[in-house]
Amino acid sequence: MQSGCFMAYIWPIGGGKGGSGKSFLTCTLGLLLAGLGKRTLIIDLDLGAANLHTFLNVPYPTKSLSDFIRKKNTPLESIVLETPVPDLFLISGANDTLDVANLPYEQKIKTMRAIAKLNFDCILLDLGAGTSFNTLDFFLISQNGIFIATPEPTSVENVYRLIRAIYFRRIRQYFTVADFKVLEDATVRYFGDGAYAKPEYIMQTVKKNYPETGLKLENDFAAYKFKLIINQLHKQDDAGLGPQICRLVDKHLGIKIVFSGNIAYDEHVHDAICQRVSFIDRYPYTRTAGDLRELGKQIIYSTGDQMMINYS
Repeated sequence: MQSGCFMAYIWPIGGGKGGSGKSFLTCTLGLLLAGLGKRTLIIDLDLGAANLHTFLNVPYPTKSLSDFIRKKNTPLESIVLETPVPDLFLISGANDTLDVANLPYEQKIKTMRAIAKLNFDCILLDLGAGTSFNTLDFFLISQNGIFIATPEPTSVENVYRLIRAIYFRRIRQYFTVADFKVLEDATVRYFGDGAYAKPEYIMQTVKKNYPETGLKLENDFAAYKFKLIINQLHKQDDAGLGPQICRLVDKHLGIKIVFSGNIAYDEHVHDAICQRVSFIDRYPYTRTAGDLRELGKQIIYSTGDQMMINYS
């Protein structure tokens, strides 16, 4: 996403439910990118439940997203916080008012535009769990979204629901509320009761009744470079679960998601979080730390940066 003379790679990071390790992975990825000399910003968009300052061992913030959202003359860059890590910065949501979790549309657009103008190499968006419009719209700010799931059936089901909701949301963005209702009714006529709840049927109706819009949507979906990570994988879990989910999404939604790997479960992650230290620095030789470093390499390579990667 480009604005002016800046080009920042933006990665929204979402999970279908709490407990997937999304915030831990976001912070760890930020640490890895900063360690490679990339000016990296993490934005805590888990609105109403922001806590990334704790992960990054930053004192309780005195400025947050609420200052930008509520105060007219507050630029977004003015609320950027330094962290103890060189080249790693944070925009916190910790001091937000209770109603910030339900951003009005105008304020959401204002925030998205401001994010796109920030002068950083990499921007990571830690999104809230679930399928609220805030989560869906901030995920769609970029083509490079990352989904996080754990091997539990409930997590797999919820991450699929999140992907499906993003698919629906992108379609709905092309239509007014009234026109989308007409589209749903037409889908029922073509495919029967309940068909409007099936994204693939909605898309077929769009292409039939609005071919130009259907082509634009197909191009949108083809341009996505979404990634899936399976976190907290135990030895007894199915290591092939991630690719299975990607195939399911491709079959039913026509969205190709790249499986970026498994992150092994390690009880020391809990210890590192409680001690407010970097897991990869405290436990560098564990399998989990190796998995995380490999993930960082993939993210860098996805930007087209073929620099020599050497984690020191």
